[in-house]
Amino acid sequence: MPSLDINDTTLHYEDEGTGPALLFLHGWGTSGRTWCAQLPDFTRDHRVVTVDWRGCGRSAHPARGNTTAMVVTDIVALIDALRLDRPVVIGSSIGGVFATELALRRPELTGGVVSVGAPGYWPSTETQAELVAALRRDRAGTVADWVPGWYAPGTAPALIDWTVRQILNSGVYIDEHQATAAGYDPRPALPGLQVPIHYLHGELDTAIPLEVPRTCAALTPGAEVSVITGAGHMPHQELPDRFNAALRTVLARMAPAARTAG
Repeated sequence: MPSLDINDTTLHYEDEGTGPALLFLHGWGTSGRTWCAQLPDFTRDHRVVTVDWRGCGRSAHPARGNTTAMVVTDIVALIDALRLDRPVVIGSSIGGVFATELALRRPELTGGVVSVGAPGYWPSTETQAELVAALRRDRAGTVADWVPGWYAPGTAPALIDWTVRQILNSGVYIDEHQATAAGYDPRPALPGLQVPIHYLHGELDTAIPLEVPRTCAALTPGAEVSVITGAGHMPHQELPDRFNAALRTVLARMAPAARTAG
């Protein structure tokens, strides 16, 4: 099981295929396994890296460093250690926040960003205190009640149950991301983003409304939004064939821009 010891923690990652590099970042509490429906397709013609970021999945679950800044620092170290050549970073939910922040802070390391259902500024419009308190009081019950709403109606119960199990198997310290989410708003920085970004969003996402990627894209030079019809907050899991086709279209558009930037 490949792992990397960095920044006083241990990250599990998987690295397969050859070609232009793609780095996939999962959402809160899950793991790189959420991209399993993308791997057989994209490893045919890309170098594909998935990582369980700190506190999640098969990586270590440290009590400290569970912040956006530290996760981005970990990703920078991973890119350096694996010698990834300006990967396109695809991030789901809060993984899309990490991808965007990486591009803002270290644009020279990033060939592009694909933000999938990312919360953006949305948590800053509401308090997260009630959610954090509920997680501390009844973690299993809160997660079991919350996660089904991430998915579109008709999603297989087994997929929802699998997501719940992943979250419950991750560390409790990642709740810091929820506790501090209300203080995050990327909108002032987006006009200065120097790498291509594309927003992929589920049509039926009730966790993060379509207003969010459309607002962010309007602030960002060259950004576009693609809507995955019939999908909720996790389109790469719910409708993988549709998602994969959309992602391939986005990557084809990004390639000329990435070459020009490089």
